[in-house]
Amino acid sequence: MKKRIVTVGLLAIAALILLGSTLYTIDETEQVIILQFGKPVGDPVKKAGLHVKLPFIQNVTRFDKRILEWDGDENQIPTSDKKYIWVDTFARWRIVDPLKFYQSVNNERNAQSRLDDIIDSATRNYVSENLLIEAVRNSNRELQITVEEAEGFGLESVVQQIEKGRKQITKLILQKAAETMPQYGIELLDMRIKRINYIEEVRQKVYERMISERKRIAEKFRSEGEGRKAEIDGEREKELQRITSEAYRKAQVIKGKADAEATRTYARAFNKGPEFYAFLKTLETYKSTLNNNNATLILNTDSDFLKYLKSIKK
Repeated sequence: MKKRIVTVGLLAIAALILLGSTLYTIDETEQVIILQFGKPVGDPVKKAGLHVKLPFIQNVTRFDKRILEWDGDENQIPTSDKKYIWVDTFARWRIVDPLKFYQSVNNERNAQSRLDDIIDSATRNYVSENLLIEAVRNSNRELQITVEEAEGFGLESVVQQIEKGRKQITKLILQKAAETMPQYGIELLDMRIKRINYIEEVRQKVYERMISERKRIAEKFRSEGEGRKAEIDGEREKELQRITSEAYRKAQVIKGKADAEATRTYARAFNKGPEFYAFLKTLETYKSTLNNNNATLILNTDSDFLKYLKSIKK
């Protein structure tokens, strides 16, 4: 009885092992190929669910079905106008034929290395065939900067017409790189230029040129400001002289009218009482001259100036 139980248990375990080696599952994000003695057999299996294989002699190799990323290293590339730049790119790809993928590159690490060679080579070819401005700009849209500022940024060719532009160059790189991907069971979905920058030596020269150009532009603005200041000061001085002259003219007119009115008043007073008027004016003269302690006055005794004093009886 015990032997039967042990035998049934062993058979059950063997059946489970056999069943486990025969059945396998595929996730929605996976696709597989079947290897028999290390060699692929049959077509790739892409449908998710439960599947069957020969036990023990066949193995399952799984590959990702999702979109994968590729992030390349920066490459130093000279443009056709002899500008040395760093170009940093990235791409998105996926495995569409796992059998070819396994036979050509075997795994994702090798695929990433192959993508490095293909995409970097295409990028270098197309960037080096074009001007720097072609790799930087997408269109001939007018820049909101002056020519001096453009030169300060090292964009002397900004005034040139762009024939391709960055978007078109990227598209050409993608097309060129995608041509060779089917032989590896790969589909290259997209490729973009992440960043473009000058190499360190050129970048320092560009920075120095930008600083120098900015200083020149600032000096130009200061010079224009000084000229405008002088112009405003001249206008202000001219306006001040005009206002002062007009004020002086009006003051003289008012003073002239006042003097005329005073003369008329004096004349009317003189005509009413000449002797009395003469007497008052003489007293005013006495007050302004004889009342000054520091004044010395030498007069003849017959002078009319003292006629009223001489007429005073003791």
